[in-house]
Amino acid sequence: MWKRSFLAFLFSLSLQKAALDCETRGINKLLSPSLDSETKAVRRGQNVSLICSNQNKSLEITYFLFRNEKHLRTQNGKGEPMIFNLSISEAHELGPYKCKAQISNCSISKYSREFNFIFVDPVITPVLNVNVVKIETDRHITLRCISFNGSLPITYTFFEKNIAISPAIPKYVREPAEFNVTKNSAGEMEEYRCKAKNELPDHTRYSQPILINPQTGGYSCPFCLQLLLPGLLLVVIIIIPILAFWIRPKYKARKAMRDKAPRDNGNTAMEVGIYANICANQAGQEPVPGLEPRQCVPTAQEGIRHPQEIHYATPMFQEVAPRVHEACNDHKTGYLYSDLIL
Repeated sequence: MWKRSFLAFLFSLSLQKAALDCETRGINKLLSPSLDSETKAVRRGQNVSLICSNQNKSLEITYFLFRNEKHLRTQNGKGEPMIFNLSISEAHELGPYKCKAQISNCSISKYSREFNFIFVDPVITPVLNVNVVKIETDRHITLRCISFNGSLPITYTFFEKNIAISPAIPKYVREPAEFNVTKNSAGEMEEYRCKAKNELPDHTRYSQPILINPQTGGYSCPFCLQLLLPGLLLVVIIIIPILAFWIRPKYKARKAMRDKAPRDNGNTAMEVGIYANICANQAGQEPVPGLEPRQCVPTAQEGIRHPQEIHYATPMFQEVAPRVHEACNDHKTGYLYSDLIL
């Protein structure tokens, strides 16, 4: 019995000694790990890598990756940093992240500092504006550059051909960066452009170059027409259907009116004859005293086959008192007159 107790005592003593050695070894050699990435700025859906490393290269270390106290990955390594590959799509995946380093077969562990990502929208192609003021023999050139999209801050740099002529100009609000240049009026053709970039790596954008003629002071944009053509084509594509839908109902309405108008049904010759007889009868009558003679103008002519529009009116007759000059030469009234109201 006493032998078993003695063996248990020795075993527990060896365990305590191993634990003491582990703690002593860990406390003396294990340092807090570092957690880092190639970039903090990411786009939605971007793949990123988090690197957890320890300065001690001789210890067998187990690395744990956490996000908001949630365990994500575990990797073992010795002497080399551990790489954790992730994809950032949602806001809660931005962090904070922590890395825990623990000596293998030991309870000693230490944590890194927190690491957070940030969402950044890439910049779009900036727009360069040039203003030239000519004073005597010098030209004062003002360059303005702005990118209308992209997360702030945005850093701008101005170039003459491929040489930077300005320092990096950071802008923390959405406004153009400005740089002034003074040149002589004599010289060769000058070419200017600008660069825009923010915290998102590998998304630098350059403006279209602008050429300036030193003799005239004028400038031109050789690529502006290429940029405007797609916009003009889009406007034309939009306007054509609008005009078609606007004109088509009017065309149909006019066509319907023409279809409802009276057409030549073969009685044109008879109507012409009637009008001719009326004109002939009126021409053979004697003029009425006191009334101006009216010319009879036929509304249709024989031989023309085009349909004629005929307008009718309802006459209203009102009896009036006879006048003095209405009697004939034999002093007998041969006519009775009335007012005709149309």
